[in-house]
Amino acid sequence: MKKIGIITAICAIITVGCNTDKSRTNTESPEITKTEKETHTRDKYLKAFKPELPTIGLLMYDGVLQGEVIATSDVFAKLTVDGKQLFNVVSIAETENPITTEEGMHFVPDYTFENCPELTALFIPSAYDMSAQVNNEKIIAFITKKNKETQYTVSNCAGAQLIGKSGIADGHKIVTWIGGGEQLQKDYPNLKVQNDSLVTFVEDGKFSSSNGNLASYISALNLLEKMTGREHREFVESYLYLDRLQNWNK
Repeated sequence: MKKIGIITAICAIITVGCNTDKSRTNTESPEITKTEKETHTRDKYLKAFKPELPTIGLLMYDGVLQGEVIATSDVFAKLTVDGKQLFNVVSIAETENPITTEEGMHFVPDYTFENCPELTALFIPSAYDMSAQVNNEKIIAFITKKNKETQYTVSNCAGAQLIGKSGIADGHKIVTWIGGGEQLQKDYPNLKVQNDSLVTFVEDGKFSSSNGNLASYISALNLLEKMTGREHREFVESYLYLDRLQNWNK
């Protein structure tokens, strides 16, 4: 199955596709030619799934904060300086239907819980209201199952609630959104919840977590460096102009 990237997924919602007959000649109508060109433009961004590469899984669900999904894909989908693909970056949801983000955009998942490939890392984002996700037994079961095969499991923001509910990180340090730590500790006393007013990112064994939102780039970049090295991390940071963001007012 070919992987459909996050941005490609958005394009798929708004682009009209059609089956084309390659035997058609140049006498076809301009409208057909235009559609064929649009399809070709879209398809060139599709990246084939390469089983030999590590696979980064991005969990999605209705109401997800899209920035936390995009941050991870932003970091891991970048090619090397010489144009080499290092990772498969795939999105996963409960069904194959498009999900609607908190911000109102529609993302089409690459895989469902049923056909998701083996993952090297699973990133768990958040929503402003996590009640539906925390009480969704299928999401919790998916996280629990995938954690048995992943080398790394990462949560951002209130995604920590799904970590807590699953019990996979009991006894490990974790951080959540700024202001959410006290309740997280009460709900899941077996977690070692860190002071979110002081801690932006924490790593403990295979588990790492962040405050979320733009801090999601920190958790992604940290894992990227572990998996590839400092040089590639710095290349990705420069590609994303993160140095400009850090020094914008200087």
